[in-house]
Order: sequence, then C-alpha cells, then structure tokens
Amino acid sequence: MSLTSRMLASAKAKADKKAQARKHITIAGAGPVGSLLAVMLARQGYSIKLFESRPDSRIKNIYQGKSINIAISDRGWLALAAVGLDKAVQQQAIAMHKRVMHAVDGTITEQAYGKKSQAIWSVSRAGINEQLLGLAEQEPLIELQFEQRLVDVDFNTASASFMHEHQLEKIAADLLFGADGAYSKVRRLAQETPRFSYQQTYMPQSYIELHIAANTDGSYKMAKNALHIWPRKQFMLIALPNPDGSFTCTLFLDFQGELSFASLTERAEVEQFFATHFADAMPLLENPVDEFMEKSANPLFLVQVDPWVINNKVALIGDAAHAMVPFYGQGLNCGFEDCRVLTELITAHQHDWSKILPAYQAQRKINADAITELAQRNFIEMSELSGQADFLLQKNIEAEFHKRHPELWTPLYAMVTFSPHLPYSQALMIGDMQQQVMQQIMQIPDIESCWQEDFVYQKLYQLAQTAFKKPSAKFCNKSPTRTES
Repeated sequence: MSLTSRMLASAKAKADKKAQARKHITIAGAGPVGSLLAVMLARQGYSIKLFESRPDSRIKNIYQGKSINIAISDRGWLALAAVGLDKAVQQQAIAMHKRVMHAVDGTITEQAYGKKSQAIWSVSRAGINEQLLGLAEQEPLIELQFEQRLVDVDFNTASASFMHEHQLEKIAADLLFGADGAYSKVRRLAQETPRFSYQQTYMPQSYIELHIAANTDGSYKMAKNALHIWPRKQFMLIALPNPDGSFTCTLFLDFQGELSFASLTERAEVEQFFATHFADAMPLLENPVDEFMEKSANPLFLVQVDPWVINNKVALIGDAAHAMVPFYGQGLNCGFEDCRVLTELITAHQHDWSKILPAYQAQRKINADAITELAQRNFIEMSELSGQADFLLQKNIEAEFHKRHPELWTPLYAMVTFSPHLPYSQALMIGDMQQQVMQQIMQIPDIESCWQEDFVYQKLYQLAQTAFKKPSAKFCNKSPTRTES
C-alpha cells in the first residue's frame, strides 16, 4: 500500500472512529425549541430520538381551536437562519413595527419599536412548530415519535422510560435534554435529585384569549402591522395580527381581588366591565362576554431552577429551564437562543460534552435570569406606562439621542429585541444605567416643550459619557438587523 493510500485509510479510520464516538441524544419535547434543537444536533452528527407526549398537531388539532400567537424578534430569526428556516417562517409571519395604544376614551397613540425597518413578528405557534417538525423529519439522524409520555429519567445514565399505548419502553442515551416546556416532566423528576433548587412564582394576573374576526372581505379591522394594546394599569388587552385578517387577543387580569376573574362571575358584571374599560374594542371583539363567561383563566408563572445540568448527563432547555411571563415577547426567542448558543459551544469545545454543558449553563442561566426580570417589569410598561405622556416622551427622547449618538446609546427595547449578539444580562445592566440618566433628563423644566432642543441632547450626552465611562458599559450596536422582505 502506498504512503498516500495509508494516509487516506488512516484519515478514514479516524473519521469513522470520531463518528462512532458521537453521542446518542434523547430530547423530551417536540415543541418549537425541542424540534429546533434536534435539527441543530443532528446536523452536528448526533443520533437523535425526539419524543413528544402529545399527538402530531399536523394530523390532530391539539390546540382545541385556539389561535396562539408568539412573537419572534432578531434573536429568534438568527437561530432559525442557522437551520435555513427563517425565510419560510417569515412568509407566514406578520411584521409589527409599532405599538398602538388605545386609551379608555378611544384616543390612539403610537410608538415605533425601533428604526423604520425594525419589527417584531407575529407568528402562529402551531404553524412554526409544524414547520420545524417537517424540517426535523427530513434529517436522517432524527427519529421522531408522538404520544410518548415520559415516565422516568435516570439522571446518572440519561436513560428514560416512555409510555405509549400502555407499553413502557426504556430508551438508552448518552445525553438527555428536557425541552418539554413550562410544565416540564424532566424538571419535575429532577426535583428528586440532590441539591436541585426550584422556584415557581405565580403572577397576580391570569389570562384568557379573545378574538377579532376579519372584515367580510378579509381585510383587517385595525392597523395590520402593529401590536395593539389597551393599557388599563392593573390589567390590559392586547391584540396580534394573523394572516387571515383576524387578530388574536389576550386579556390579562388579576386572578383574584376586587376586579378580577374571580370577582366577575355574573354576566351583567362582565358586560359592565367591558363597556367601562374597553368600549372602543367592543365593536371589534367577537362575543367577548360569552368568551369571558365560558373560559377558564390560564395562570402566568415563571420558573427558576439551579442547576440546569445534572451529572453532565441531563440538561434543561427552553421553558423547561426558564419559563417566563410573556410581556417582553422573548420566551421563544430565548429558547431558540439556547439552541444556537449550545451548538456554537459544541464547535468551540470540539464535541467535548464535559466542557460543553457546564459552559452552556454558565452562559445561558445568567441571561435567562435577566430576561425573566425584564419580562416581569414590562407588564407595568405595557399596562400602565405605555398610556402615559411622560413615558412616551422619554421614549421619543431616547430614540432621537440614539439617532445622534448610536455608538453611545441604544434604547433597552432595541438591545433586547434587535441586538441578537448582545447578552440579555448586559442589556439589563445598561438599561438600568440608562434609566438613571433619563430620570435626570426628565426633570429638566418644561421638558415637554423643549425636548427637541439641542441643549437637552448636549446634557444627555454629558450624563451618558459619565455613566458609561467604563468601556464595558458603552454599547455600540453592530449587530445585524432584520428588515421586512
């Protein structure tokens, strides 16, 4: 055998050995995060078994007629682009360039989310899940099974037992990922392991979904490319557009208390509630009183766990690791970012999982904690502040200052939503510093009349320079932004 032949044979043997050494991975949960994770790991050469407890939504409607919307922003698009699905998803999505606030008296105000080309996108959860499932089925290294109820996990070996039609099967694996959502069974089982900390906190608010139908000609009854908000301080109604001309609406209201789902039990009381607080929305909403009376309110809660990785064999990802409230629209985006960062760590650490999983937990937990905190805060911004003139003025000042000094100042919302390479934790830190600066600016006498004057921005520049004198605190937005096609 020639030297060249021996070298080729040796290289092939090494490649075969490396391929054989690639791990077998089980993923519990074939929702959007689990399906995306499966695709990313399969393309890294891993053999994937992807299990879902529910039926295949492409065959059986598991959403019971609900039109559940989710918001995708640049962090989510970056992850979808990594598997080549961004353009296909965008074809079924609607860009929302602004908030439209509806006051009690019917007055409408608007606030752009960012620059003219920037938007968050309204997407059907069922639709994007089905697109990801279709992509997963095309991968030869993925075995996808439905109606598989997780029964047990061995956190020392990563083996798991699944029940299907009264038949229990134990699945061996080198690693297991719990991508099974906010009510994760993997996480519940992990609570039985030593030194596993778990906290679940319920928000005062719960929610129900309502609906605005399209006009008879299929057109929209309100501005299409916007997220609509009816801010009412302790509660609010929001609406996201659908491709068929309708809007999916969500009413967030205290679960119990003087004005709450618990207190509104009589039809006359519910009618009065809507007539008093949402008079302008009543001609648009489809049977809101009936829907309110018939539906049970869904709880809002957030989850914090530590560790995310157990015995370097089992890891949590997505909502299973960091379920959050929906008020920043980052739940799915954060889960998708988990997947993208994990695959980048696989490459960086050359498939050494003894390094990958600890690095994954270290990088993602601090950022998940940050966006969870921001999501809680954003309820106040959406339900109360977004309807106040002072708040809207502050946002206008920040937007103008960003135009003048983009290297020094990017508004918090844009850092979270349109800067996918900036960690959430850094956005939170910078945002808190910015708020301290803006509190001083808003104290300028007669700021409502003089906010466009140069001296306001000169003072803001001086304050920002002082606040951000440390290089690490300065933010220069060099991240790519996504434009509407």
